[in-house]
Amino acid sequence: MTFYFVYVLQSLNKDFIYVGFTTDLERRFKEHNDREELSTKHYAPFDLIHYEAYKSKIDAHRREEYLKTTKGKTTSRTMLKDSLM
Repeated sequence: MTFYFVYVLQSLNKDFIYVGFTTDLERRFKEHNDREELSTKHYAPFDLIHYEAYKSKIDAHRREEYLKTTKGKTTSRTMLKDSLM
């Protein structure tokens, strides 16, 4: 069975939060920290502060899109306030 992951990364050096979507969380986390991802390479290294697993690709994508909205960012910052630096 394939799981779809929505994840939240926090830069260890800068005030930057990244929300992403993948089927291979370990590989994707490594890519971000190895500066292989164009949109995040200037913010590495990262800490994985939250992830959610979904059976449905549609549900995972919907959640990722929500977390990237202003309301979603506010919700995630409130939910993860003890994890944020």
